[in-house]
Amino acid sequence: IEWSLNLILQSLLQTNLVRNDIQILERTEEPCDLDDYCVIPGAEFGQPLVNQVRMMLGSMSDGEISVSAYDTAWVALVPRLDDGDSPQFPATLQWILDNQLPDGSWGDAALFSAYDRITNTLACVVALTKWSLGPDKCIRGLSFLEENMWRLAEEDLESMPIGFEIAFPSLLEVAKSLGIGFPYDHHALQRIYANREVKLKRIPMEMMHRIPTTILHSLEGMPGVDWHKILRLQSSDGSFLYSPSATAFALKQTGDAKCFEYIDRIVKKFNGGVPNVYPVDLFEHIWVVDRLERLGISRYFKQEIKQCLDYVHRHWTEDGICWARNSAVRDVDDTAMAFRLLRLHGYTVSPSVFENFEKDGEFFCFAGQSTQAVTGMYNLNRASQLRFPGEDVLQRAGRFSYAFLREREAQGTIRDKWIIAKDLPGEVKYTLDFPWYASLPRVEARAYLDQYGGENDVWIGKTLYRWFIENGLETFGVALRDVLRAYFLAAACIFEPSRATERLAWAKVSVLANIITKYLHSDLSGNEMMERFMHGGLHEGNSTISW
Repeated sequence: IEWSLNLILQSLLQTNLVRNDIQILERTEEPCDLDDYCVIPGAEFGQPLVNQVRMMLGSMSDGEISVSAYDTAWVALVPRLDDGDSPQFPATLQWILDNQLPDGSWGDAALFSAYDRITNTLACVVALTKWSLGPDKCIRGLSFLEENMWRLAEEDLESMPIGFEIAFPSLLEVAKSLGIGFPYDHHALQRIYANREVKLKRIPMEMMHRIPTTILHSLEGMPGVDWHKILRLQSSDGSFLYSPSATAFALKQTGDAKCFEYIDRIVKKFNGGVPNVYPVDLFEHIWVVDRLERLGISRYFKQEIKQCLDYVHRHWTEDGICWARNSAVRDVDDTAMAFRLLRLHGYTVSPSVFENFEKDGEFFCFAGQSTQAVTGMYNLNRASQLRFPGEDVLQRAGRFSYAFLREREAQGTIRDKWIIAKDLPGEVKYTLDFPWYASLPRVEARAYLDQYGGENDVWIGKTLYRWFIENGLETFGVALRDVLRAYFLAAACIFEPSRATERLAWAKVSVLANIITKYLHSDLSGNEMMERFMHGGLHEGNSTISW
């Protein structure tokens, strides 16, 4: 999904936008002044790109997601089910060997998060050590860990991945059992151990074996698991809450055939690596529609969007949804986004679904969560803005999420463990300042492009700018800001590329009407007003104006 959305975004910023005989601006790649933006007539509007995106939308199945080094390492630890002397999935070890970063760590090369890098690196070192592979890579990995352990003490809790305080100590125990040299008594680990004890005390073991909860996502970190009972909570696809690491651990402990089939399938699909969660079909179908609408190009994909939302609606439940279909665990993030899009597109969905995420006057993303998710509350607030009279739960959700987000905004802590976005604070601010009923689609699209697109401004009003300069409108009491405001009002409501002529005409008429209004309110006599209007502007001494 990242690939397809990035392709769409980059195309908006870099391609020549043309449609039939309507003139639309070209954005050049290098920084340039006004004259470098060329007006291009002709040709169909990006049809090859539209067709390519349509193919992507039509081929969505279980979703696309990046590989997780941590989960891949846990799969690599699974011994052969028949003899146990060699790895069951050797392709995962090859992936680990091929994907170490230059600094000796494993993880996302584009972003440094201490939690992420340290967990991934330790997991990969453990996997390689288990099967006596890549000793030089293990040395480099351990060197990275020793140099960066202090960062765990500095990292904020909002950046902590889900289940980290449960899974990481368990990984340390595996490393210790393999004799891996590691600073197990490092001061940065004390907070993690303490958080683990607090969380484990909050988890009733009987409930964990009886009711599906988010703990299933971190089974590799749970002590005292009754596997006979826990297998009854297995998802229909053989996974445990769609987590490859948790499912790999269960496979290692039980040899369950359904666990094996799930792991074997995704290892082959991702060429040796595995993601941190799979499938992500509902997430992808929901978020791609949201992004297309925010980018302002959804009109080109109406049929594909309908198919996406039909799919989501088929899997909608009165208890909500999560990132994958048929999940026994639901979250407010996916539920809120789906609710908002389904309601906007005319599907019948009840707001009572949000009562499942409310307790003691507060709303949560997951039951039993240790920290509140910013993106979950952000999407809950967006959903609450589509409230009809009498829908009290949406009113409560809106008030709670608004207060929470404003507080975080004031603290400067608009960041989240669920999503890494370039300008999440900007997204949140726009939504709070301009709720749905006060937001214009074109304005939102521009704001979204500004938040995630290029740094250079595009002069969409070049024709009006020249009209303003060549006709000396400034002498008639018109400022360039007035011209831009007129075009803004036109573009906010008449935004289709095929209606470019209408936008320009409306803006010009609006400016002329403003000039006439200024004359009518002036102290000039009728004849003087006519003479000044036709030849000189509001001020004397202007004789070079022509229309």
